Amino acid sequence: MSRMTAIFTAATLATALAYPASSAPEAQWAATAKALGKSGTEMQGGIYRVGMPRTDLQVTLDGVTLKPTFALGSWVAFAPMGHDAMVMGDLVLTEDEIAPVMKKLKDGGIEITALHNHLLRARPATFYMHIHGHGEPAALAQSIHDALALSKTPLGDAAAPPPAQQSAQPQIDLDMAMIDRTLGAPHGQIAAGVYQIGIPRAETIKDGGMSVPPPMGTAEAINFQPMGGGKAAITGDFVLTGKEVTPVQRALLDNGIEVTALHSHMVDEQPRLYFMHFWANDDAAKLAKGLRAALDKVNLAKKVDVANK
Repeated sequence: MSRMTAIFTAATLATALAYPASSAPEAQWAATAKALGKSGTEMQGGIYRVGMPRTDLQVTLDGVTLKPTFALGSWVAFAPMGHDAMVMGDLVLTEDEIAPVMKKLKDGGIEITALHNHLLRARPATFYMHIHGHGEPAALAQSIHDALALSKTPLGDAAAPPPAQQSAQPQIDLDMAMIDRTLGAPHGQIAAGVYQIGIPRAETIKDGGMSVPPPMGTAEAINFQPMGGGKAAITGDFVLTGKEVTPVQRALLDNGIEVTALHSHMVDEQPRLYFMHFWANDDAAKLAKGLRAALDKVNLAKKVDVANK
């Protein structure tokens, strides 16, 4: 369960998403990372976001093998509240993992705010459990860790790459400049072979009176997985108000982009939001134009020059 400045990155997905990191030290989150069993990145606004891609799963959809950073990225994000924190997240689970993980989260005081699909026809099927909690950050992280331990979600930090690889820019078989121009969005990020773009909404989203910034899952999330020959698979979600749902749905369908899910992720947010997930596998330039047509129906943080359209 990560933007038109461009998000939840990310998001991150994370993530799944292109959120700039804060220059503040992350030592305050060391206990949280230890309890969770995986470290993350402190984003702007002090949000601590941890990505947990399901690298253990081999999922295919319409003959496409989905990269973990494309559509299988679990994540949690912590927003500081004095000595406490608010946590939100999206956990990618298989069907047999749902019940034990849900029970453990409940026992640990973590709320389940949504459980649903994001994609159709994926094999094996994956489900997405959205979570919410308040409390001491390390205690929240421990509760999430204990629940995920009942799944096969990989935890632990990967070994650092050699210095030469750390300095090298990641490469991807995709015309990212074309995508950026077409969407009217700043450059996204490459995450393990996937181009991730995040575009914030204009409004300040709140939950229980507290702001929920883009890295906590409130931005438009768009992922491109290159398929070669100028083609790409796309997925992600549009974060919409009620009046935007039908225009965005029409724009996507009119441009050959399948709507695969429409639902909520939270239960007490203001304004009320709906999340529309999508999928397509086609020419990347064609898909970018279709996505732009949908983005033009959304109240984004920065209006886009129509000359780029």
